[in-house]
Amino acid sequence: MRVRVEQTALPGIGVRHDLVTESGRRLGVVSHRNGRRDLVLYDPDDPDACQADIPLTDDEAEALADILGASLMLGQLSGLREQAAGLLTEQIAIPAGSKYVNKRLGDTRARTRTSASIVAVLRQGEVIVSPDPTFRFAAGDVVVVVGTRQGLDGVTAILADSDPDG
Repeated sequence: MRVRVEQTALPGIGVRHDLVTESGRRLGVVSHRNGRRDLVLYDPDDPDACQADIPLTDDEAEALADILGASLMLGQLSGLREQAAGLLTEQIAIPAGSKYVNKRLGDTRARTRTSASIVAVLRQGEVIVSPDPTFRFAAGDVVVVVGTRQGLDGVTAILADSDPDG
């Protein structure tokens, strides 16, 4: 299903982007010229009447976008998992003692060693999609991995390794 977003210029104010959900609810975001953003929920009985107007700071808007982006990405990966027998997704936390803290993703050689792929990293509310081999891990990062059960277990073991000679 394709979602249609309507853009409306608001002279002297900014721009409003609206969409209608599959359930028929209308919501929007007003981007003011001064940078302020408002999340708007319209009255279901009167699509021109505002039921709720929630002002968002830049940090709140970014956090909301991250939440929606992460849940969408994980939902898509979950759908992919259902389509491909034996393919799993898992979130794996990088422990503080891992030898890969402050090291590059490429240093793990995870894909080569396990045939599983690190497709995203969740860091302090931010989603880093498709990190490249030069991406550096931090303690507490949560990696999203796609692969077989054996591959996921292998990536878990690699990231848990605290042996500096490993």
